Amino acid sequence: MKRLAAMAFVLMLLLPVTGFTAAQCPSEGHTVVLKAPAVSRTSNGELTGVATDFVITVAPGTGHVYVETWPLAEVDMQASARLAAQIAGKVLGVDMSKYDVFIHIRADSPIIGGPSAGGTMTVGIIAALEGWAVNPKVMMTGMINPDGTIGPVGGILEKASAAHDVGAELFLIPEGQRIQYVQETQKREIGGIVEINTQTKRVDVVQYAKERWGLTVIEIKDIYDAVYYFTGHRIPRPEAPSYTQIDTSFLKDDALKDYENTTDYYEKTLQKLKDSDVGYGTYATLMEALNEAKDILNQSKKSIDDGLYYTALSKDFQARIIIRHVDWYLDVKTPDDVQELLKGAESQINASESTVSSVNIRGITMLQAIAAAEERVEQAKSLIEEAWKYYYSGDYWNAVGDAAYAYERAKTAEFWAKLGERFAGGEEISRETVKTTARDYIDESNLIVTYIESMYGNVGGDLSGSIQQAERYYEDGKYSAALFTAMEARVQAQVFLDTLGIDNMTVLMDKLKSMKENAKTAIGIAQSNGVTPILAMAYYEFAESYEKSAEENNSLNDLQNAMIFYQYARETAGLFIGGTTTPTVQVPNNTTGIPQIVIPSNAVGPTETPANASVDATGAGKSDELLGVVAVIAFGTFLIGVLVGRKL
Repeated sequence: MKRLAAMAFVLMLLLPVTGFTAAQCPSEGHTVVLKAPAVSRTSNGELTGVATDFVITVAPGTGHVYVETWPLAEVDMQASARLAAQIAGKVLGVDMSKYDVFIHIRADSPIIGGPSAGGTMTVGIIAALEGWAVNPKVMMTGMINPDGTIGPVGGILEKASAAHDVGAELFLIPEGQRIQYVQETQKREIGGIVEINTQTKRVDVVQYAKERWGLTVIEIKDIYDAVYYFTGHRIPRPEAPSYTQIDTSFLKDDALKDYENTTDYYEKTLQKLKDSDVGYGTYATLMEALNEAKDILNQSKKSIDDGLYYTALSKDFQARIIIRHVDWYLDVKTPDDVQELLKGAESQINASESTVSSVNIRGITMLQAIAAAEERVEQAKSLIEEAWKYYYSGDYWNAVGDAAYAYERAKTAEFWAKLGERFAGGEEISRETVKTTARDYIDESNLIVTYIESMYGNVGGDLSGSIQQAERYYEDGKYSAALFTAMEARVQAQVFLDTLGIDNMTVLMDKLKSMKENAKTAIGIAQSNGVTPILAMAYYEFAESYEKSAEENNSLNDLQNAMIFYQYARETAGLFIGGTTTPTVQVPNNTTGIPQIVIPSNAVGPTETPANASVDATGAGKSDELLGVVAVIAFGTFLIGVLVGRKL
């Protein structure tokens, strides 16, 4: 078998010479050939659409994924190809460790965007596994997510143009991306003065592509839709059971007790401040902080009354950070006092780490909770490091503030560890499972973040920093922290892409509803697998609280936080849960030859231009001007929203 794999790999290296017709792997393999649109950057920095050829062969093997590109892409496609193989196996219920996947990618120029071809590669691998033909008139763009959904991508208009240029009749794009935003710049000279006007326009890709090229564009939700349009075969998608329950009442007693304790702590610290001898300026600053904590506590009480128990716990957590900051700062008289406070916080972190690391993990539910606990320990360590930096620079206010945050974060680690013990059940699980999952999440998240930077410039600085932090955690053996840090970076990157340039609350709310439904489905599937996804249910509830606030206050920040936490819920619900059983595939009447393009009457959507939308009639090339101002503004607004969502 090793010799066979080696021969196949050599054959792949020869593909640029031998051509696509020779891409068939030896032995029992099946090969499919697809075209996928991509974007390339011209010499003057503009983006242009290009068509790429994918030759995908699946043969009996040992679980390897081989990728060869020509010319070399700016983004390594290996991680995206590996994820595509994993998802293909999961969708079909196939053990991919028994197959090797060979992917040869050829383009006329260097391309950007390994992730954007994830959906196409997954379709190709599924078709090769099943021996299905694919329709050469169908093309698509879109990432592939671990749950099989098709994730957002950039350069939709450029890619639609590329699809038309190579004769595609049907172009599939991620759900929610039919409206694109372009910047149209007009210059005119008046009396020697050049006046430049830039206007952002909304383009309905569905209508624009139909009118200009006769190209049918359809939004798709997941890989199940994509496979159908390419092959005519229906693979039943997982659905949330009708009995899906998203209920955080298991946290009710914790929330009631925590609110009572935090309120008592507030009252004692308030009295301590009133009895202190601090000066007016300090008194006013500390009183303002306590007033903020009181407002948050009032929100916690309302959340309890509304049955939002995880939200209440998170609000208490936010309030306690502020209260402890004030409490400890009142004890500071000398630098030595600050030093003692920081040492006390370190002792709490060490105690929490000892508690978490000593737990024997039994069952997936407990594993998810302990993973969350371990991540919070590492966050506390990072915070105390920052506190010491502030101390040595003489900034005692921020030193105490970060120490208070670190202390409270360490305590939440213990909370999640104890919560996990409540749901312990089943066989003991090795932490090696977390290591493997963490590696996958880091690779996939890094790919998406790099893709964003390749498409939109250096707007993802904090996201890149998160990936680097995840790598450091992984190298130090802190696999749970690495996993969650990478997962959160990926979610934030996807939400950035999904909301790029959009300021219309109606459009954003539609996207939010879709994310909410995906999260509910993921939770339902976990429950049907015998897992109680406590972390996912908690995040789902937290997202609901932000969703409600967004609706009441028309707040973009709250809406973005709701999106992020629904995505967290979706991702965490599937953590460590294995593949599915082999589905029953629905075979169409025409089982031989090239499948026909079948377009349901309601698939394209309304043909009229959405309200307040302007259609750009000057060509797809204008969409490259989306780079710059729109991207930076959108990302800046997005980051503001991210900073709000401090969770328990």
